Amino acid sequence: MVVQPRVSQPIVAQGKRPENFSSNDFKRWHKKMLFYLATLNLARLLSEEAPVVSEGETDTQNRVVMNSWEHGDFLCKNYILNYLSDTLYNVYSLAKTARALWESLKKKYKTEDADLKKFIVRKLVDSKTVMNQVEEFQIIPA
Repeated sequence: MVVQPRVSQPIVAQGKRPENFSSNDFKRWHKKMLFYLATLNLARLLSEEAPVVSEGETDTQNRVVMNSWEHGDFLCKNYILNYLSDTLYNVYSLAKTARALWESLKKKYKTEDADLKKFIVRKLVDSKTVMNQVEEFQIIPA
């Protein structure tokens, strides 16, 4: 089976670029960033595994596929990094791939958003101490 490289021209982005993410409202930033990457034909790299090319591989077709993927991954990763605050950029810039970076951000900030939502929805009652209610909040399943 011959594998064709996925080389496509990016769509000109018509909308606003995403704001820099600084750990507030991840859900909104995540959706905007995903749309932005889709307009650049890079969103697929957030879920694709890197193509595997053997060490001794001499097939130029496979090399082209690998080089194309590496270039797209480089662009995707750096677009994401450039829409992070400087502080977060420093933390996440060591990610190996765009997919690893994306998953790391989702793991960290989707959990925080869920915890915040649980806290906001949870009602405090006067009959219990605040500390008891905080302890109960911490054991509420996600």
